[in-house]
Amino acid sequence: MAVVARTYARALFEAAKEQGRMDDVREELDAFVTAVEEIPELRSLIRNPELDPPTKAATLDAVLEGADELLRNFVRVVTQKGRAAQLDEIAREYEALVAAEEQILSVELTTAYELSDEEAAAIVQQIEEASGRRVEAARTVDTGLIGGLVLKAGSLEVDSSVRGRLERLHRDLAHAST
Repeated sequence: MAVVARTYARALFEAAKEQGRMDDVREELDAFVTAVEEIPELRSLIRNPELDPPTKAATLDAVLEGADELLRNFVRVVTQKGRAAQLDEIAREYEALVAAEEQILSVELTTAYELSDEEAAAIVQQIEEASGRRVEAARTVDTGLIGGLVLKAGSLEVDSSVRGRLERLHRDLAHAST
């Protein structure tokens, strides 16, 4: 399924880039996917396998009235091809393509306590300097970390939390005793 989502996302990305509307499409696609998640009737419409694709496409076209024409056409095609249930996955792939194009590094910063905006900005600045890319950081708090932080960027995870250090020490001690 990921290949299909990637293919559709790539097609939308190329069309939006060609027309200079990557950000507009990203915002409206994100808003539409959020609406699908939050409105049960819309979610049901998209995921209902018994509804024929042309009926779904016509209904979604009405829902998207006033939206960017490229996005409306894209949703219509995706729906007619029977892929409407994958719109959230397509949106994630599209977001990744835009981030790569704009050289944005998306990271998840998890700390033991809520960081001030200044503390978070200082960490983000260090990551930007090290990576040479603009960084967008999602921040979460996990009091179980005890102290320190965990940084995730794609498949890379850097754990400098107290909990992580204790777990590594425990693992090292367990292996040393065997």
